Amino acid sequence: MSITREEVIQTIEAVLASQYGAAQISFRDVMVRNNQVSVTILGAASEQQPAIEALLLDALKEAGAAALYCRFRDGGAAAVNSSPAQKQPSSGQTGQQEQQQVKGHGADLQSSLLGENSKTQFIAIASGKGGVGKSTVTVNLAAALARSGKRVGIIDADIYGFSVPDMMGIEERPEVVNERVIPIERFGVKVISMGFFVEDNSPIVWRGPMLGKMLRNFFQEIEWGELDYMLLDLPPGTGDVALDVHQMIPQSKEIIVTTPHATAAFVAARAGAMAIKTSHEIIGVVENMAYFESKLTGEREYVFGRGGGGKLAETLHCELLAQIPLESPDNHPLDPNFSPSVFAEDTHVGGLYLELAQKVISSCEQA
Repeated sequence: MSITREEVIQTIEAVLASQYGAAQISFRDVMVRNNQVSVTILGAASEQQPAIEALLLDALKEAGAAALYCRFRDGGAAAVNSSPAQKQPSSGQTGQQEQQQVKGHGADLQSSLLGENSKTQFIAIASGKGGVGKSTVTVNLAAALARSGKRVGIIDADIYGFSVPDMMGIEERPEVVNERVIPIERFGVKVISMGFFVEDNSPIVWRGPMLGKMLRNFFQEIEWGELDYMLLDLPPGTGDVALDVHQMIPQSKEIIVTTPHATAAFVAARAGAMAIKTSHEIIGVVENMAYFESKLTGEREYVFGRGGGGKLAETLHCELLAQIPLESPDNHPLDPNFSPSVFAEDTHVGGLYLELAQKVISSCEQA
């Protein structure tokens, strides 16, 4: 027996209406994955919280849920108590107020993620358009940094197009311990993604302000521990989510990913321009799918043209950090460490990512 998000919402609404109809209690941020439910309850007094959680757990288990994680926050009945798509701001002004709240708390979010005295270096991985392999670069750079002895985390901030869990071969879901979410660790990298909280690969239909709230949860409610590097896999382009991340993490550095095609590099320059405008230091450019190399003859074919990465680096006044060939990992599905997208350390491309990791480490240590 399984339960859908709509059934969860209906169940919670029924419980709160029957037991607390006159109270200013509401809910938001409903997520369902593998029959495990997560929800934020707003406006409940501390003495009410155990009873509310027990009532909801009983009702949801009867409806088919396996587990419940409740967060309790201040708030009232005016807060979101239905699906995010139904309760979005009704005017542009409200949305702008939400965006301003995100912007105003940027420094607080960065310090709250791992503590005010943390020396964690944030690195955003960006691209001007989709399909250039930005997430592939993110997961392989993270694995290479971990192989270099660094403590690494990934926030899959590409909320509309999350792919990091699948790329890394992650099938399990994070656990909650003492009201803190424990990220999944794979290849020595701690990972959190919207993909962990979406049922059956459902599409995300939220607008900017709600997405900003989800990103803040990734920063504030995850038990990251001590990290040397936090990689942020940004959505492509310069939309709301990318802008929120730039504002939330004002001290982040950035790597721009492009293909060698001139048009892709031209579009990627926009992502670089956003980084510059938000005072993010650009470490350099990674040219992905730079060439195809025949395993038989060793000859290279430049399938997507040549020179785009170098031209972009010149435009942004930064270094061309790596040129990664067009290749897929030769990983066997029966391997216990199988992943579709992470190259083994002893492969040619795995070695290129280790070289990229050393350049990133050197750049961050010199700063």
